[in-house]
Amino acid sequence: MLKITEQQGSEPGCMSLRLEGRLAGPWIEELSASCHQMSVKQRRCVMIDLTGVTFIDAEGKALLTRLWQAGVELRASGCLTRCVIEEIRGGGRFDSSSKNDDKVASRVTQHNEP
Repeated sequence: MLKITEQQGSEPGCMSLRLEGRLAGPWIEELSASCHQMSVKQRRCVMIDLTGVTFIDAEGKALLTRLWQAGVELRASGCLTRCVIEEIRGGGRFDSSSKNDDKVASRVTQHNEP
């Protein structure tokens, strides 16, 4: 199961999504559909909070990669999600050895839970 909660961003028309549960199987399409609905309503997803996600399968990772490449910030905590996000960063649109290192670092925010 995956719970998707929309939250208003700091700027008009900008939204963030908070995910809780598993990003696998039919829930991948649910996330994709939620992002598509935002664009239909002329709202832009600027951040996805993955701190409540317990599992991400290969298709979920592929969707997150496409969203990250489109400019969505990904936030993660916990060993699993941080590892997935690091892999996405490594395969993303920026070369980690380039002068864009600051941009890459700012694209993914990792939070450690107390």
